[in-house]
Amino acid sequence: MGIFKPKAWLSVVTNLDKAKPHSYREALLHPKWRRAMIEEYEALIRNKTWSLTPLPQDRKVIGSKWVFQIKQNQSGEISRFKACLVAQGFSQDYGIDYFETFSPFVFTF
Repeated sequence: MGIFKPKAWLSVVTNLDKAKPHSYREALLHPKWRRAMIEEYEALIRNKTWSLTPLPQDRKVIGSKWVFQIKQNQSGEISRFKACLVAQGFSQDYGIDYFETFSPFVFTF
């Protein structure tokens, strides 16, 4: 007979979680989130992470999603509004949509 340890699920919702947008349309309505999205887009272009190209007829579109996070300093004050554009890689097929695997970033919460 083995040892059974039940899983403990912990969910903490803060006021900061409620302040994060749930969609990019919602984020566009708030200047600070809009600025965070523009900064992310400009960083992607500046770093040549990707570029806009015409879609070949025999290929499918790989979707993306905006992920929003509020960064705090050590005293708990808001220091930054962070927006990350993340590719939905689960829809890709190896050898067709990509040949190498990359880790785009580590998102710390």
